[in-house]
Amino acid sequence: MIEFKLEGDYIPMIQLLKAAGLVQTGGEARIVVEHGEAVYNGEVDYRKRLKVKQGDVVEFRGQTIKVI
Repeated sequence: MIEFKLEGDYIPMIQLLKAAGLVQTGGEARIVVEHGEAVYNGEVDYRKRLKVKQGDVVEFRGQTIKVI
């Protein structure tokens, strides 16, 4: 599990995937989110600009990111 320390109120989903090192570029992050590869708090979510907040959990390609 990856614990991501949030600085601020939220981070957009695509930026989180990039910051956690799970994708190489923002463009790649956009594509994988649009294709439903990211699971947000147990449900597939297609929103690129989804505001991920403290306490949320994102699953992506076998990795789990907990936002703290």
